[in-house]
Amino acid sequence: MNSRLNVFLVMIAAAVLLLDGCGPSSPRFGKKETKSTEAPGDHGGTRFSSKEAEEERKEDTKKVGSEDIEKIKTGSRDFKKEKNPAIKPLDQSKMMREISRFMGVRYVYGGMTHDGLDCSGYTALVYKNSVGKALPRSSADQAKLGKSIRFEDLKFGDLLFFNTTGEPASHVGIYLGDDLFAHASVSLGVTISSLQSFYYEKRYEGARRIIE
Repeated sequence: MNSRLNVFLVMIAAAVLLLDGCGPSSPRFGKKETKSTEAPGDHGGTRFSSKEAEEERKEDTKKVGSEDIEKIKTGSRDFKKEKNPAIKPLDQSKMMREISRFMGVRYVYGGMTHDGLDCSGYTALVYKNSVGKALPRSSADQAKLGKSIRFEDLKFGDLLFFNTTGEPASHVGIYLGDDLFAHASVSLGVTISSLQSFYYEKRYEGARRIIE
C-alpha cells in the first residue's frame, strides 16, 4: 500500500513541475509561498507573500503611470521606436489588442486564464491569440526559441527575459517600444513596466525574436 502511495505522490510532483511557469518558487527563495492577502488598489487584487514580490515593489524605481498604461490600452500612446518588420502590421495590431486585453489581470502561479496569469502563461496566450504562434509553457523554454537580439536592436513583440528568482530566464515579458514592456508582474499582475527601472535593469538577461 505504501509503495502505491509513494508512486502516486511522485506522479503528482511530476505534474506540478510540468505546470511550472515563472512563479516565485526558486532555489534562491526556497519553497514557494502560497499565502496571499487581498489589498485594494492592486492591479490584480492580490499581493503575494514572497521575496520576489517584495524585491519587485522595493526596487521598481521607474514605475509606469496609470495614465500611460491607459493610453497603451486604448491605442493612443505613440511609440517612437521601429515596429518589428518580422510581424505584419495587421498582426502587430492584433498583438497589441491581446496585450491590452489582459491588462490588470491578477498574477496566479501557473495561471493561463482571465482569472489569473503568470508571466509565461501571459506571453503564450498573447502569441497564440494574436499571431497563432504556440509557445512552450515555461519562460525558460520560451528563451530557447527564435534568435538572440541585442538590447539596442529591440523591436515590438520581442520576448524579454529576466533572472528574478536566481534561475536563468525565470521571468518573461513582451517588448512594446520606448523601453517599455508588458508582463505578468508578481506584485501587480499584468501591467506595463520600464526597462529603465532598477529592478528590471539589473535582472535583464536578453531578448529573443520569435517570428522571422
